[in-house]
Amino acid sequence: MPQSLLSLVAAELSAPADLRAAAMAGALAAQYPAASRAVLFYGSCLREENLDGLMLDFYLIVSDYRAAYGKSWLATANRLIPPNVFPFEHNGLIAKYAVLSEADFARLNSPAADNVSVWARFAQPARLLWAADDLARQRAIAAVASAAPTLLSLASPMAGEQDALSLWRTGFTLTYGAELRAERKDRSLSIVDADPDRYRRFGEAALAQGLPQSPAPEEAMTRWRRLQRQGKWLSVIRLAKASFTYAGGIDYLAWKINRHAGTAIEIKPWQRRWPLIGALTLLPRLFRGGAIR
Repeated sequence: MPQSLLSLVAAELSAPADLRAAAMAGALAAQYPAASRAVLFYGSCLREENLDGLMLDFYLIVSDYRAAYGKSWLATANRLIPPNVFPFEHNGLIAKYAVLSEADFARLNSPAADNVSVWARFAQPARLLWAADDLARQRAIAAVASAAPTLLSLASPMAGEQDALSLWRTGFTLTYGAELRAERKDRSLSIVDADPDRYRRFGEAALAQGLPQSPAPEEAMTRWRRLQRQGKWLSVIRLAKASFTYAGGIDYLAWKINRHAGTAIEIKPWQRRWPLIGALTLLPRLFRGGAIR
């Protein structure tokens, strides 16, 4: 009998990870002692053996935003436009981390999400490196386990073939069109091709348990167009918000684009002085040059 999707997700989240990343996750949770519930490690660094010089990616899951920030305006910003994103350094490693409440993390991995940013990431491999207690661990696992069915159910009406790998490839291609992305056009397909056995196993387990109800093809097309419009605007709004929450955010933006798109963007002193304006002035040039798609 094939493994259930929940057991596959639980095993993957519990798999070993770089010890330095695990230590960083614990240090990150300690920054929010009254609110931290779980810390997840995801992204391209998960596959790297040497983390020096790389920007690690974490999600910090908190009980609620008031517990995390007190009465600060950051709590309101996180609630209205989740997530907040911050830089973090620990023992020579650098990272960025996004903050979501347990409720928002569950919602944004589900078909109820109004954008793709969370479920598109957690349909891919991740590690649960720290949890406050067993309940926090089980909630994080359950939330992540809904990401793959969400992606596959929305991809199904748009896919010509209905086998697991075709659904994954269609889903990732569509999600890359629903965000501002610095990666090349073929990046969405390379995700599946890098580990087809993993995506076959997870996809077949999701199909065996039954996907959330898929919309009709016309409704699905309308839904994806809405996700694409809203996702790109949300990316711009989050970029603007990050200029207030993320020290050196404009330099990180340039670094990420240069790394993925092969460009040579250099940030001018005035753009660092006024990062919001500087970031927004980059957008037309990035769209024209195809560095962000």
